[in-house]
Amino acid sequence: MRMMLHLFRAYPMASFLMLLALLLSGVVEGLGVSALLPLLKIAMGTGEGSEAAAPPSEFEQFVLDILARLGVPVTLGALTILIVVAATIKAVLLLIAKRQAGYTAAQVATDLRLEVLRNMMRSRWNFFLHQPAGKLSNALATEAQRASTAYMQGAMAITFFIQAVVYGAIAVAVSWQATLLSLVGGALIIGLSHFLVRITRRAGRKQTDLMISLMSHVTDMLQSVKPLKAMAREDQVDDLLKRETNRLNKAKRRQVLAEAGLYSGQDLLFVCLIALGVYVALGVLDIEFAVVVILAVTLGRAFAFLGKVQKQYQKLAQNDSAYWSLKETSRAAEEEMEHLGGHVTPTLDEGIHLRRVGMVYDGHRVFSALDLEIPAKRITTVIGPSGSGKTTVIDLVIGLIRPDAGEVFLDDTPLGEVDLKAWRRMVGYVPQETVLLHDTVLHNVTLGDPAISEARAVEALRKAGAWDFVRALPQGLQSDVGERGGRLSGGQRQRIAIARALINDPTLLILDEATSALDPDSEAAIIGTLRKLREELTILTISHNSGLAQAADVIHRLEPGGRITTEWQSRASSEQSGSPA
Repeated sequence: MRMMLHLFRAYPMASFLMLLALLLSGVVEGLGVSALLPLLKIAMGTGEGSEAAAPPSEFEQFVLDILARLGVPVTLGALTILIVVAATIKAVLLLIAKRQAGYTAAQVATDLRLEVLRNMMRSRWNFFLHQPAGKLSNALATEAQRASTAYMQGAMAITFFIQAVVYGAIAVAVSWQATLLSLVGGALIIGLSHFLVRITRRAGRKQTDLMISLMSHVTDMLQSVKPLKAMAREDQVDDLLKRETNRLNKAKRRQVLAEAGLYSGQDLLFVCLIALGVYVALGVLDIEFAVVVILAVTLGRAFAFLGKVQKQYQKLAQNDSAYWSLKETSRAAEEEMEHLGGHVTPTLDEGIHLRRVGMVYDGHRVFSALDLEIPAKRITTVIGPSGSGKTTVIDLVIGLIRPDAGEVFLDDTPLGEVDLKAWRRMVGYVPQETVLLHDTVLHNVTLGDPAISEARAVEALRKAGAWDFVRALPQGLQSDVGERGGRLSGGQRQRIAIARALINDPTLLILDEATSALDPDSEAAIIGTLRKLREELTILTISHNSGLAQAADVIHRLEPGGRITTEWQSRASSEQSGSPA
């Protein structure tokens, strides 16, 4: 129940209200059950006022005194009504308690998802980069829901435990000797069957680990479906996922077997215990029949609820590993929290300067003493082969990574002293692989931000040179672009991505290999768009080919090992060489 204590501290008021409602329902239920003894004696003709009346026991007298204080006459009708009223009040209180538990369980899932997502988004780029996408998807979907379910199961276990305590207390008041012997037997049954709970806990942990692995592989495979099908290698995917799914299935079978064993075996043992107790009470100890009936009812209900406590705890044990896995993921991300620099407001009036920058990435030296200039209101293109450090330049400029030596300057201010959040709000970024959301053009440009109007979206599309083809679509801005933008051409997707980057009027526009997959005509059109935009903002492009270099004002050619050559072009010559053929 460590998870429940952890969550009770996290949600103290909600937990208090739930426990209060459960306790009150237990008290009311105890009152209704206590009225059964005088009711049975009246029904059997041995109650107070009858010829066969026997002196009331201490417990019976206690009940009679409470009824007298409540003004309830000891009659068949009054006691029946009291039992019904008590059952009704109990049902209402249980409804309140379960509703509170359900609301809290839903909040647990929501808060866990937001906590993990928030910490992941705030973590250092290198940490985030090494996290499998499937692990995060599994955490937000499967693990959060399992943790919420575990809380609900823990709340149900507490509910049944309180009810078991109520019935046990009544049984103790009726005959503490008989109750003590019965509880010893019940404790033995609970103890003997607890190994099934341990089996379930181990199976639950195994399922958590296997689900992380399975979801990571599924996510990777789904992103590679096209090349896998193109090379007829989908069978390898099937084999890999089949192995992991079968391992998950085995863990699930162990859990199901343990649950079935607890349900069937425990109930049978409790029935045998109650039957033995009734036989001993009536046949050996010669206890009054009405008292035996009350003991049988109260102890039977107490054992039934204790059994439910263990069964709910078994379910909690199966799911609580998901909660701790989520917390561990969140803790690891929080420990890798990104430092967001200083408090200096960023400006970009002169340009960005990388001075004597040294960078080692994953044990590989990318730069030794790199000097690189990105002048304001110009197009700067960095070209070079794979592994030369082009993308590293972007990451350094954005502040996603920090240099091991040297410094990056915005105008004359070191990037380490700049408010990185404010700086990144000044950046528009177009990645190499343009992945659009399966939604409308408008949603893809605004990303669902309600503060962005359609007029701003249209203006961004105009700047990106996309408005003409968007306006010609069947529903215009409301046209669905399809899965990953599949209903649009490569050039159209790229222009939508540029419009998305321009929507917040950035000061710096970065294109990371944004034209590498485009045909010459589409690339020439994008170059024409960039040439118009450079009057308003600074543009940094990364490319393997020379197409973008032809339109650039500054060309940096990177070589493996950090060697660099720089070429400055006049604006007139770059416009001439960058025009479409």
